[in-house]
Amino acid sequence: MEIKIISNNKKQFIDLLLLADEQEDMIDKYLERGDMFALYDDDLKSICVVTQEDDETYELKNIATYEKYQSKGYGKKLIKYILEYYKDRCKTMLVGTGDCPFIISFYESCGFVKSHRIKNFFTDNYNYPIYEGEVQLVDMIYLRKDF
Repeated sequence: MEIKIISNNKKQFIDLLLLADEQEDMIDKYLERGDMFALYDDDLKSICVVTQEDDETYELKNIATYEKYQSKGYGKKLIKYILEYYKDRCKTMLVGTGDCPFIISFYESCGFVKSHRIKNFFTDNYNYPIYEGEVQLVDMIYLRKDF
């Protein structure tokens, strides 16, 4: 297994990025200013983008694993790498997600704790309703990991 930093042609990964953030213009808001990491195990399994929000805070903006490789530990390994990579660069790592218990539980298992909520984030910022399973996402739930 290998994790590579992607500096150029980040849009080549748009198919995978869209699994985690369904609207391309929302991805465009952070893609070029973010650091991109790709996890390979023979072939590409997972991708993530991390942005610097201020001097002490970074945010994991997008993490996605191809569906056929989900639940095999690739996302968790990528987050573990990211946390190690940034632990001396910042005081806090944030991640925002929809109000979905399965995803929140995943981030909590990676050491994040619930931080705050942005009301109506998905309904105010996306052109169409976003669903996780059968549930429409409305609020953004933020979790944090302090170093």
